[in-house]
Amino acid sequence: MTHRFEPGRLTAGLVVLGTALAYGLDAAGEWDLPPFAPLPVLLAGLCLAGLVSALAFGARRRRTRLSEHTAPPLRDLPMEELRRRYEAPPAGRGSGVREPRQDREDREDREDREDREEAN
Repeated sequence: MTHRFEPGRLTAGLVVLGTALAYGLDAAGEWDLPPFAPLPVLLAGLCLAGLVSALAFGARRRRTRLSEHTAPPLRDLPMEELRRRYEAPPAGRGSGVREPRQDREDREDREDREDREEAN
């Protein structure tokens, strides 16, 4: 199972790990810090992690919206209607090509007849 990459969590983890490292070095005597010094850094880092998460969410949401506006899969296309229009003579006065509204009305009528036949 794979998980989606979340840069906000990575940022938060690195900030908390750095703060823990600073306190660990202070406890080991390697670094002399006042006890409150890493706290503003921790707060700023967590705010940065929140900002990174919000930006990642916005980018993911935008990518999802853009992918929704792509062409529909072929199985969802009305193939019979497309084939009939492709084989029809060129549009023009008296060409026999019907308006899309007529096609829709005919399709609705046909569906109504099929529904009535199924009900009987």
